[in-house]
Amino acid sequence: MSDASEITRRAQSNLAFALHILSRDRREDMVVFYAFCRTLDDLADDPGVPPARRMEQLDAWHDGLVCGFAKPDTLQQQVIALRDRRGLSNDLLTAILDGCRMDLQPQRFATWEDLSGYVWKVACAVGLVSIRIFGCRHPDSERYAVALGRALQLTNILRDIREDHDHGGRIYLPLADLARFHYSEKDLADHVRDDRFLRLMAFEADRAEGYFREAAGVLPMEDRSALAAARIMQEIYQLLLTRMRRDGFRVFDRRYRVSRGRKLAILLKHFAANLCVR
Repeated sequence: MSDASEITRRAQSNLAFALHILSRDRREDMVVFYAFCRTLDDLADDPGVPPARRMEQLDAWHDGLVCGFAKPDTLQQQVIALRDRRGLSNDLLTAILDGCRMDLQPQRFATWEDLSGYVWKVACAVGLVSIRIFGCRHPDSERYAVALGRALQLTNILRDIREDHDHGGRIYLPLADLARFHYSEKDLADHVRDDRFLRLMAFEADRAEGYFREAAGVLPMEDRSALAAARIMQEIYQLLLTRMRRDGFRVFDRRYRVSRGRKLAILLKHFAANLCVR
């Protein structure tokens, strides 16, 4: 088992689950890409490693992508081979890395526009690389990837709001939005779940749902089958967002998940749809 396969197997993420619908060659390439993203994210988040050391490790990845690795490990060899084989943009790969670098410090974003720049790096760039591996051809697939990336990342932000603050002091919701609903950083630290918080979360959920609708609206029929894994992710995360909303955003005392059985049903539905198309 390769380093990339082991990293992906341990993660048990929604994306790793969705990859089962891909053909073997594309699935193996996405496993390498996912392992790349997971490794960078873990480097940025590891509380047991001093921030300066984490930055050194991320810098080493950046230098290796740009100038070449002097002594690449197995995963680095796989990433470089994938990049060259699929013609992946080095700028997109380093943008993902830059987004992870931003997580080395407690995060604050004044406005949605500020947060949007971060989201583009850690989510939209991931989507733009992924559609290349999926084999998408229609130019609207890029618009789909960007809109879906924003929707997925916003859903993650809402789900992980307590974890992000408690383990790193990160606040990903725009401070302007907190101010709009008269909800303070101290309220967040104290896990205050009142009407102000519920209105704030509903506002952000509406924004995420807007991006889900945008993605659905630009989905090109020509690439519908190629985007099956992305569409599975979209359905899982829309379900996650709906559950949070219906449950009153109890994100301070529970972590929302979609059961494996429900995810399997979604996967099989898309697998059957792809068979009909073929």
